[in-house]
Amino acid sequence: MTQRIQTTMGIPKAFKALVAMGQEVEQAGIEAGVDQLLLELIKIRASQLNGCAMCLDMHTRDSIKYGENARRLFVLDAWRETDLFTEEERVALELTEVLTRLADTKEVPEDLYERAMKVFNEAQYQAVIWMTVVINSFNRVNVPGRPKLPEE
Repeated sequence: MTQRIQTTMGIPKAFKALVAMGQEVEQAGIEAGVDQLLLELIKIRASQLNGCAMCLDMHTRDSIKYGENARRLFVLDAWRETDLFTEEERVALELTEVLTRLADTKEVPEDLYERAMKVFNEAQYQAVIWMTVVINSFNRVNVPGRPKLPEE
């Protein structure tokens, strides 16, 4: 592959602000009672949809470190076809997909919003939405540069 400009390094202050935003959103999610593993599933699913190898590698490793089951990671791309995910996780994954592909849907469908309100309080819902926004931003900064994955 052609070596590309590393877009994460192009505007250092902006990238630093994005990292800080991610940390703030993650902390707010945890304080609201969103499980760390659910936050990682959001990051992984959006990164699958966006084809961001760097984020997939990082957040899959993180989720395993936090205790995620490898089997669930293997089937995450087909989560609808399994019973391995809780209702809360299913709603969060669907929200992640809708927001990541917003050009296709133009909105969060009313039925999805209603299901989200049944499983999340307002702060948790905000954290799910914002985590999706943050990881999509990281994906969009990483993908153009095709960063090399770190050595194992």
